[in-house]
Amino acid sequence: MRPYLAVEDLSMFGRDPWWLVVVKAVFCFAFLMVTVLFSIVWERKVVAWMQLRIGPNRHGPWGMLQSLADGVKLMLKEDLIVKRADKVVYVLAPIVAAIPAFMAIAVIPFGPADNEVSIFGTRTTMQLTDLPIAMLYILAVASVGIYGIVLAGWSSGSTYPLLGGLRSCAQMISYEIAMGAAFASVFLYSGSMSTSTIVEQQHDRWYILLLPVSFIIYIVTMVGETNRAPFDMPESEGDLVGGFNTEYSSIKFAMFMLAEYVNMVTVSAVSTTLFLGGWRAPWPISSFWEGANHGWWPMLWFVIKVQLLLFFFIWLRGTLPRVRYDQLMKLGWKVLIPVSVVWLMLVATVRALRNENYDFADIALYIGGGVLALLLLSFVADIFREKARTEAEPAPQPGFDPMAGGFPVPPLPGQESAPVPRRRPRRDRELIVSGGPDTVSDGSSDGKEASDG
Repeated sequence: MRPYLAVEDLSMFGRDPWWLVVVKAVFCFAFLMVTVLFSIVWERKVVAWMQLRIGPNRHGPWGMLQSLADGVKLMLKEDLIVKRADKVVYVLAPIVAAIPAFMAIAVIPFGPADNEVSIFGTRTTMQLTDLPIAMLYILAVASVGIYGIVLAGWSSGSTYPLLGGLRSCAQMISYEIAMGAAFASVFLYSGSMSTSTIVEQQHDRWYILLLPVSFIIYIVTMVGETNRAPFDMPESEGDLVGGFNTEYSSIKFAMFMLAEYVNMVTVSAVSTTLFLGGWRAPWPISSFWEGANHGWWPMLWFVIKVQLLLFFFIWLRGTLPRVRYDQLMKLGWKVLIPVSVVWLMLVATVRALRNENYDFADIALYIGGGVLALLLLSFVADIFREKARTEAEPAPQPGFDPMAGGFPVPPLPGQESAPVPRRRPRRDRELIVSGGPDTVSDGSSDGKEASDG
């Protein structure tokens, strides 16, 4: 085996006693639940600070128990099931959406995989388990969660939840393609799909520096994957009345919200593992403290990185407005997917050249030549496209009747609605001025007498 390929040694996994596996599984579940409870309060506090509001301050010290109170309130609310719903699927949909969100954390490393810590006298790894195809497992689990949202919209027996479920399905599938291409770039560079091995390969330099385009693509796709602002199209209140969960209430509605926040934590943990060095300490600390990456300390660095990415979610929600659905899909299909595929081909070329023992200068030369060739072809194509656009006469657009189908529809691109006829008023309207008896501004005689008086 050549030295540039990652050597996967997963022999330390799968040797824990059954009670230790249970302890680790309970810890992973508790970590997600506590992080979700904290994230909800933190989001409301940060957004309130951004918008100059007070935020939650009633439940617990500084309002820190607000999310716990919200969960109790949702559990005590009346649980409704609409008459036209498919009851079996209607009840199972929140479960299908929530359970896969918890499963991905099983292969996320919280610390080094060399039995450095001891739990009740047993040396073990700081990870529940690992697989040679751990990242494919994460992609598969994330894809299952889409079924819960689609089934929730379909089983409600209502139009608006169905539209919300379809829009959410289209959005999540579209952004998973670019996400998979970003993952593939990491696989090519690290030579492994194992999460623990990927973190080990970042011992000298994090992949956010080596693969910045993959990191940017993943950051955008993880926001779209979790249906968070500014990509929260399935939950846009103005046109979908809440989206796929419109007909849900009580604990089933809470499970959809729980799945959303758990997915936020999961994608943040995956981003930390793939691009931010995982559990490794940041550079200034690791340079002068040898024990920063040993013992229980790696868990601290991992949690800090995850919280910073969760703050990024909150920052986006408090800063950016919601985009239109066509802009969302255009970004996914026309920008992210082509860029991710081109970047993946570039990374594969670099790895192939290194495999053939080319030095870095030759690789940089080939990459620079390829980039310049692409820019030149793009420039020439733009010239001919602009020339063809100026020579071609604009084709007459057919007339548009918004009521042709019996109900109003919006115009397609290039179509314009006929001007709406306006009826002229029968008499001139009187100017009404508010603010007291002074009516000088309307020019009336009473106003002039008042001003003279």
